[in-house]
Amino acid sequence: MLANLLVVLPVFALILTGWIARRSGALGPAATREVNRLVVYLALPALLFDIMANASLEQVWQPRFILAFALGCALVFCLTLWLRIHQGARLADAAIDGLNASYANTGFVGFPLVLALIGESGMGPTLVATILTACVLFAIAITLIEATRQSGARRRDIVRKTLFSLARNPLLVAPVAGAVVLLSGWTLPTQVNAFLSLLGGAASPCALIALGLFLAGTAPQASAPQARTASMLIGMKLVAQPAATWVIAGPLLGLPAVATHTAVLLAALPTGTGPFMIAELYQREALLTSRVVLVTTALSVATLPLVLALVGS
Repeated sequence: MLANLLVVLPVFALILTGWIARRSGALGPAATREVNRLVVYLALPALLFDIMANASLEQVWQPRFILAFALGCALVFCLTLWLRIHQGARLADAAIDGLNASYANTGFVGFPLVLALIGESGMGPTLVATILTACVLFAIAITLIEATRQSGARRRDIVRKTLFSLARNPLLVAPVAGAVVLLSGWTLPTQVNAFLSLLGGAASPCALIALGLFLAGTAPQASAPQARTASMLIGMKLVAQPAATWVIAGPLLGLPAVATHTAVLLAALPTGTGPFMIAELYQREALLTSRVVLVTTALSVATLPLVLALVGS
């Protein structure tokens, strides 16, 4: 419990910093969008490129772990997508809610928590989970959103415009470019790595500060439908995703105990800031996403030890 609390305390501290900056007037009304654009167009692409380009094939290529974590994410994402569309949500909003329910905060919370609870043996799987979450899951959600934005055009035009939009999206271009570097065997110069580390290191703190800025400028009350939807998404993230991942990793695939525990721990992490950044970028409903990020982060202090106890850690 203490390890979980120590890991998530900086998360709340950064959110609070953004909230205070907006409330005190240190940052103005336009700060939320501008800080978010800094993350989306500069810091996060640098981080995604850095992760991919400097990974090793031995770290990344863990087929059964990839299958277990990816299927757990996919199951929850698709189920949430179906439920939200069935409830009347537009595809773009349903895609963001799918991220809310399945986008684990592997980057900011996952690495320090896995290192504290599992050790160095968990770093490779955590990198794999980060790539699957921040690259693959992101790409699927962005593709659905971009396709929705072109829904008024003919089918051929929808495909062409969607592909063109995706080819200009830095959150997709950066990891693809990093994968090219990884597969080519090139070694990036020290100065390039230092640049990527500096710029990419701003992604998580700036995203959390942007979340605090947003919360400081929004009304505290949520409507009853929003509250019900938030409760569903929180349950999907903190209960359904780790449960599905455990079933797939343990009984179905028979992963070793450490790999199973790592997969379940990563699946049980709170929602990261990625969905909030996408909601802000595409001017969708960001209030719901911000609440899911906050509540899942707070509740994870209690749910993570419970999940670990249930899987036998």
